Amino acid sequence: MAFDGTWKIDRNENYEKFMEAMGIGMMKRKLGAHDNLKITIQQDGNKFIVKEASNFRNIEIEFTLGVDFEYSLADGTELSGAWTMEGNKLVGTFTRKDNGKVLKACREIVGDELVQTYLYEGVESKRFFKRV
Repeated sequence: MAFDGTWKIDRNENYEKFMEAMGIGMMKRKLGAHDNLKITIQQDGNKFIVKEASNFRNIEIEFTLGVDFEYSLADGTELSGAWTMEGNKLVGTFTRKDNGKVLKACREIVGDELVQTYLYEGVESKRFFKRV
């Protein structure tokens, strides 16, 4: 339940390089680096509701740990995959529908921050969120 709460983006590491590896154009990368993302997470056992609010879109995602679901990124990239719990980390493995390549994601609480780590085609990026 440590993930429960509302989290606002504080800073990024290597995020533009990650978006470039994902095939996102320069203009969208520049905008994405300043998306002002806010995430609200509610956990009830193995079920999660995640609300994402940014300059580009507001969406609500519901998922159950270990159960595949469909998801699309802000740029329209469609993915299929699942989140699992590994210790105190939420670990996601998603396959792109357009090219079959895998995107790995991890959410963990480090100190007073929510850290999201992405790995795609050998490029790692981190986004750091502060609790609101």
